[in-house]
Amino acid sequence: MDMAWQDLARAFALMLVLEGLWPFLSPPRWRTVIQRVSLLEDRALRTFGLVCMVGGLLVLQLV
Repeated sequence: MDMAWQDLARAFALMLVLEGLWPFLSPPRWRTVIQRVSLLEDRALRTFGLVCMVGGLLVLQLV
């Protein structure tokens, strides 16, 4: 397996671990947040997604 693919697989695995922390540690609060997010408009979700992507790219560039 090429090194880039291994790095991508590791990054994906780390993302899954981080994404699973909140529902594991506090299921009721996580459920509340998901319900609130489902009420947001598409534009707000897209803006949030864009900000997350740009932030992630900035962190990658710094690291």
